[in-house]
Amino acid sequence: MSAAVYSLENQQLARSTRRRIHRRRLVGSSLAYVATGLFVLFAIFPVYWMFIATFKQNSDLYSITNNPFWFNIPATWENVSYLFEKTQFVRWCINTLEIALLVVAITLLVSIPAGYAFARLRFRGSSTLSIAIFLTYLVPPTLLFIPLSRVVSQLHLQDTIWSLVVVYPTFTIPFCTWLLMGFFKNVPKEIEESARVDGCSRLGAISRVVLPVSLPGIFSVVIFAFTLAMQDFVYALTFISPSDQKPVTLGVVSDLVRGDLYFWGSLMAGALIVAIPVSIAYNFFLDHFVQGITGGAIK
Repeated sequence: MSAAVYSLENQQLARSTRRRIHRRRLVGSSLAYVATGLFVLFAIFPVYWMFIATFKQNSDLYSITNNPFWFNIPATWENVSYLFEKTQFVRWCINTLEIALLVVAITLLVSIPAGYAFARLRFRGSSTLSIAIFLTYLVPPTLLFIPLSRVVSQLHLQDTIWSLVVVYPTFTIPFCTWLLMGFFKNVPKEIEESARVDGCSRLGAISRVVLPVSLPGIFSVVIFAFTLAMQDFVYALTFISPSDQKPVTLGVVSDLVRGDLYFWGSLMAGALIVAIPVSIAYNFFLDHFVQGITGGAIK
């Protein structure tokens, strides 16, 4: 009898324990879903607001009695039409793409050999110099645009996109060099030495072995440099005045904000149109970017 009672108590205790575990898991999952949902809403809301403002009529946008989160009167294409027909938006996008691609190319040409040298070669002051290179990235642009404006003036590049092509690598190269330096350090030396034993020169081993293994890190450098070149505003505002030479970050703001007159619909349209392809590209290269940032190249 006592054994049966003891067994029944154990079964009840086990069921009670399972229920408590189930409740804890349910509460944990619910909190995780709530937190994720709040984060998604926080992340999506700016995009949603840009979309709403892009297609709202001015009378709907400026009326304080209307619902700001939806269309109170029929949507319109006027804001998008004004952006493409009354401004040089297409030219700004082309300028931005040209600047970004040139900056990425310059950054790769400099940061790859520099990062490899700091990772593999040993020379006096290499550690101090590598730290100093990274610290230069931390200097705010508000302190650098004055001396850089002198450099741009001496090179006679003022009011051209080439001024930005010269200036942007000053902050993309330091960080990208530091990033690749840490990435190259994680590449096993044995595979490079094996290539040297097989007859490759150092340059041959780098191009045939090290760089293919380091593609995630190189993708990270490309994404990082491209992003910085696209999002800058201070240097573009300092060095470029003609409308046909402006990048999109400067052109949209300067030409669609005229004194106290704000073309909100066209502003939001420009931001939305530029953000969509960039977001798609980021999503496509996200795995490579994360792998490059975390330095996961050891194979």
